[in-house]
Amino acid sequence: MKQIDGLQSWCLGVTLQLIIAAVLHQGFATVAPPTAAPYKDPGRPEKGNYQVNGTNGTACLLASMGLQLNITFNSVSQNKTVQDVVNIQPNVTKYSGSCDPDNATLNLSMDAEKTNLIFFFTLNTTSNKYHLSEVSLSAAWPDMKEPFSARNSSLNYLQGTLGYSYLCREEQTLNVDQYLSINIFQVQVQPFGLTKDQFGAAEECQLDEDDMLIPIIVGAALAGLVLIVLLAYLIGRKRSHAGYQTI
Repeated sequence: MKQIDGLQSWCLGVTLQLIIAAVLHQGFATVAPPTAAPYKDPGRPEKGNYQVNGTNGTACLLASMGLQLNITFNSVSQNKTVQDVVNIQPNVTKYSGSCDPDNATLNLSMDAEKTNLIFFFTLNTTSNKYHLSEVSLSAAWPDMKEPFSARNSSLNYLQGTLGYSYLCREEQTLNVDQYLSINIFQVQVQPFGLTKDQFGAAEECQLDEDDMLIPIIVGAALAGLVLIVLLAYLIGRKRSHAGYQTI
């Protein structure tokens, strides 16, 4: 009888230990610290249309493009350096700027002026060529440990000719510095030599020309292949007829 009572006590003790272990395991599982949600891809940005007027009230700079910021900063929520991708939304973006004979700026402001993106264009009056020479960005987002600032005044993007607009349908990446790059989509811009508030004739970028060249090359290669097969067939047929002699 004592042996039975001892066995029951042992079984009860083991059972209690298993229950306590299971409860403790469940408790530890539920109190594990949550991980921060990763930043999501915002998708392709919407194209915005921007116009800067000169002192005479007519347009001195026109730009149509979709913009996407790739920005690296110190995150408060994740307590580490992160890279975020943010689309510029034209419907909530204010734009302004200025124009001089050889300089023009486009200033885009978002989030109640917590984000300011400025494009600087320069015209070489000797060659009558213009280009995007400088980009600056300042941002103060809620998740930033400190305000963000980036600037590069030694750029050479979006090159065009005075009186003509620069056009590029392909996506481009404008590298500003190690913490900021800008993806630009379906851009058409003209900072100088506008007539009647309209873009001048377009000069297409090299990316578009290369994109058009690929199907031409493929089509020519296929046509050449068809021609080779046809010639081989005709030569083979001619040889087969030459093998027969009339009686």
